[in-house]
Amino acid sequence: MAIEFTLNNSEEFQEMVERKDFSIAKAVVETLLNNLNTRKQHIHVITVICLEENAEYSITLEIKHFADTLQENLKYYVENEQYEDCTRIVEAINYLKEKQNTPKTTRRKNGKSKTVSD
Repeated sequence: MAIEFTLNNSEEFQEMVERKDFSIAKAVVETLLNNLNTRKQHIHVITVICLEENAEYSITLEIKHFADTLQENLKYYVENEQYEDCTRIVEAINYLKEKQNTPKTTRRKNGKSKTVSD
């Protein structure tokens, strides 16, 4: 489930991004960690509701970018001394990289397996 940020306007969210607000990194990481085994191609990560603009923005991420995004956000967890979460993030990155390097096996109608590489 995506995390919602309700703000007065989009500029407030931009300011949060520019000052590297930890709540954004936390929202991204928690959503990704909760969706490591999804079959979806895109995951809804953050919703930004801007009251003054009467607008809602959805930020999504493709699964193929999960590992890189977790790696990018890891430094914010280190800066905020969230070391137990750092361990979870590193484990997830390793899991995703291993998953990407493992050939997929699919079943055909005739019951035989076929290995598929991306």
